[in-house]
Order: sequence, then structure tokens, then C-alpha cells
Amino acid sequence: MSKSNVISEDAEINTVVTMINTEDLDSGENGNVNCFINEDIPFVLKISKNNFFSLVTENDLDRERSGEYNITVTCCDEGMPSLSSSVTLTLFISDVNDNSPVFERSSYEAYVVENNTPGLSVLTLKASDADWNQNARLSHILEESSVNGVPVSSYVSVNAESGVIHSVRSFDYEQLKEFHFRVRDQNDNAPQVLYPVQTGGSLLAEMVPRSADVGYLVTKVVAVDVDSGQNAWLSYKVHKATDRALFEVGLHNGEIRTVRQVTDKDAVKQRLTVVVEDNGRPSRSATVIVNVAVADSFPQVLSEFTDLSMHDKEYNDQLTFYLVLALAVVSFLFITCLLLIISVKVYRWRQSRVLYHSNLPVIPYCPPRYSDTLGTGTLPHVYNYEVCRTTDSRKSDMKNMQAMSQSLVSVDGVETDTNQENKQISGLCSQMSTMVSSTFHHSISIC
Repeated sequence: MSKSNVISEDAEINTVVTMINTEDLDSGENGNVNCFINEDIPFVLKISKNNFFSLVTENDLDRERSGEYNITVTCCDEGMPSLSSSVTLTLFISDVNDNSPVFERSSYEAYVVENNTPGLSVLTLKASDADWNQNARLSHILEESSVNGVPVSSYVSVNAESGVIHSVRSFDYEQLKEFHFRVRDQNDNAPQVLYPVQTGGSLLAEMVPRSADVGYLVTKVVAVDVDSGQNAWLSYKVHKATDRALFEVGLHNGEIRTVRQVTDKDAVKQRLTVVVEDNGRPSRSATVIVNVAVADSFPQVLSEFTDLSMHDKEYNDQLTFYLVLALAVVSFLFITCLLLIISVKVYRWRQSRVLYHSNLPVIPYCPPRYSDTLGTGTLPHVYNYEVCRTTDSRKSDMKNMQAMSQSLVSVDGVETDTNQENKQISGLCSQMSTMVSSTFHHSISIC
């Protein structure tokens, strides 16, 4: 009856690994069962009631010493002869980052010939870590320092994974004979919480029965840190809780357990905020929210947590409404401004068209009299034309005046009358030209 065949190496003593149930159909002493396990392992088998046995840790575990255990459980009855049955459990020990990287040497020396080529490989650092997988991954960081007032990073660089030191510049013996620098680990990553998974839409909760006793395992916060060494050592603590006297979290394993007996007075909805911190300097942390439902049946949990989920839904609905309203207002203002600009443009265009096609009064255009000589007789006939124009150059009238019978060569009396008439017409046209020029924006020249 095992939940998992893996246990963390930092598990506390008396941590339950698995539960074993036995059954014997005989009666009396023939049905009494005793179980035991093989020796020289850090586990012990404790008897419980109703033929249940619990396999618990007896000593501290160390994955680096032993990463796997084959535990053989043998159960015998008290009959004569005794009958027995055995089962073998394979238990794996998961790694905890509890070992720091170790360099092969405490100091390294390298000699470089001057006038070297930049990028030259100077030396290679060798380090190891007794942990496993991600916990054993090493990251080499060049510690900040200065050489003759210049950052050491302008002289050498280090490959973070391989530990190879490269020269950045060409060295000159007369200017720099030697210099020292340090390489260390750097904590540049915050812990990442793998479980419980934080979801935005759904509400997840761990169930705890009201019959739970002290030390009941509620859940376990699982987090990792991609750094190495002490920078990846994680610690867990409860930051906020609905009832701080009801739950606690393991400092190093992240297990959330009950501190006291659960009672009927405890609220169904419990919320814990757990902070996961690494051991770097400065320390980095991550936060996870754990929802716990204290109830004996699922319908109770559903009824209690419906109010919370409905509250979240109402909040989301209100937020969506305000966002849509803001979008509608902005769109309305934009469309209104656009229509206003179009209206102004159309109004100006129509005004220009109206001015262009307006029916302005006809202004007589009184040019000098033009004469045309027709006829084939000895004395030609003279015709007079009167041209009238408006400000619209496309509209004009031309009147053909009566023919004049007098000859171009006239007597002095008639010529005098004609000159007098021309002077009167020229004066009239000059007055009309002055009137039109003062009325319209564009001046009209009238000859």
C-alpha cells in the first residue's frame, strides 16, 4: 500500500515509507501473523492494529552513501509448522542538494607568454559535486575584482560550464607581470515551485479529514533551484495562514502536516502561503499558495468552496465589464473625432463649390466699340458689338448693336457727336469697374 517508491534523503526519522496489510484465513494461533524485515538498513517495521504494519525510517538517509534499498518483508504465522510469505520492496532515495562543489586544488597557477593571442586558453578548473543530476551541475563565475584599476574581466574570462579560463587581451610583461583572481559560484536564480501547481482559473485544494491526528501529512511543496552549491539549498516556512496553530511546514522537506488534532470548530476553507528561500547571498525566494479543505466528504468541500469560486468569477466579470466599457468609450471618442473632421472637410468643400457655381449678377462689360467693315460697296457699313461678362468666365453675353450707316469718314459734326458718345460710354464702364472691384474678392478688369 505504497504511495511511491521514492523517499527524499532529508526525510525525518519515523517518516512512514509504506503500509503493509496481512491476512491469514486460519484461526487462533494459526492466524496470528508476525512480520520482520532484513537487517542493516535504516528502516524499521512497526506493528499497528488490524494486521497493519508500517515501514518507517529509523536513521538519517544519505543518497550519496546508498541511493537504493531492497527491503524484504517476511511475515510468518504462529502455527505448527509455521507458514510464511515474503515481498520485496525497492525503495529509491531522491537527492537533496546537500553537498558543495569541491575543486581539485585550492589554487591554480598558469604561465602565459607575453604578446599572446586574445582568446588563448590559459588553464582549466576542475571541480566535482557529490550530489546528483541538477544538484551536481556546476556553474563557474568570475568574481569581480580589479587589476591596476581595471576590471579583471577585461583580462580573463571563464566558461561557466567547462571552467576553462581564456585570455581577453594580449599581455605585456613590461606592464603587467602577474595578477590574481578568484572563481566562485553565483546565485542568480530564484527557486521554482513545481507543486502545488498555481492555476489562475481553477481552485485546487488538499483534503484533510476531521479525524486527522497530529502529524497528518497534508501535502508537500516541491521546489527546485537551478543554481548549485549552497545557493540551491532551499528552506520552507509559512508566511500566512488561516489558522497558524493548525499546520506547519517542514523547514527542509516542504511537507505540510497538522500540528494538532483537527476539530469540528476548524473552518473548512484553510489557506496557507508558503515561502521558499534559497541559501544564496542575497537570498532569492518564491511564494506558493496552498488551499486546504477540512472535510470528510467531497460535497462539503464543493459547497464551501463554491462561494469562493463565485466571488472570483464575479470579480472577473466586473473586470471584464470595465475593460469593455473603457474600450467602448475610447472607440466612441475616436469615431466622433473622425466624423467631425470629415464634416469640416465636406463643409469647406461644399462652400468652395457653392462659390464656384454661384449665380452672380451679370456685370456689363463695356469695351471700346469694335467695328467690322462689311459690304462690297464704295462706303463700308460699320457694326457695333456690346460684350457683357460676369465673374464666371464661362458665362458671357454678346449683343449685336444696330448697324451704323455713317461712314468712317464723316463730316466734322457727326464725328464730334460720335466722340462725345464714346466718352460717355467709357465713363459708365469706369464706374461699373470700380463697383465690381469693391464687391468681389477678385478684381475684374473692364476695358
